Amino acid sequence: MNQKITIIKIRKPIHKDINEKLQWFGNSVGLFNLRDKDKSCFRIFIVLIKAGRGKRGVSSDDIAIDLNLSRGTVIHHINKLMDAGIVVYEDGKYFLRVNNLENLIEEIEKDLRRTLDDLKSIAKDIDDNLGI
Repeated sequence: MNQKITIIKIRKPIHKDINEKLQWFGNSVGLFNLRDKDKSCFRIFIVLIKAGRGKRGVSSDDIAIDLNLSRGTVIHHINKLMDAGIVVYEDGKYFLRVNNLENLIEEIEKDLRRTLDDLKSIAKDIDDNLGI
C-alpha cells in the first residue's frame, strides 16, 4: 500500500478556538489546501471525527447529505484522507484510522519512522554498491 505522508511546519495557533486548532491540525498534515474553497475536506474530516467519538463509521452518501456536497466531492476527499493513512474503509463505512487525534498522530509517526528506516536501509545499500 502506498501512503502519502505529509507534514508541514506551520506556526501553532495562538487562540484557543477549537476550529482554528482543527484547521491548523489538518493543514499541518497536508489535508487542506487553498483549492478547497468551501472547505469540503475540512468539513468531511470533522464529520469523521464526530463519528469516531461514537465509534461508528459513516457512508459517503451520509456525508454528502449531511454536508450538502456531491457524492463525487466526498469520495475525492475521502480518497485523499485514505491515501494519507488517516481514514479506513470497512463494511461500506468510513472510519478514522484510530479513535482520537493523538493516537492518529502516533500512528502517522510510526508510519513515518518505518518509511525513514526503509529509506535509510536503501541509502546504505546504494552507498555500499557505489563504494561511498
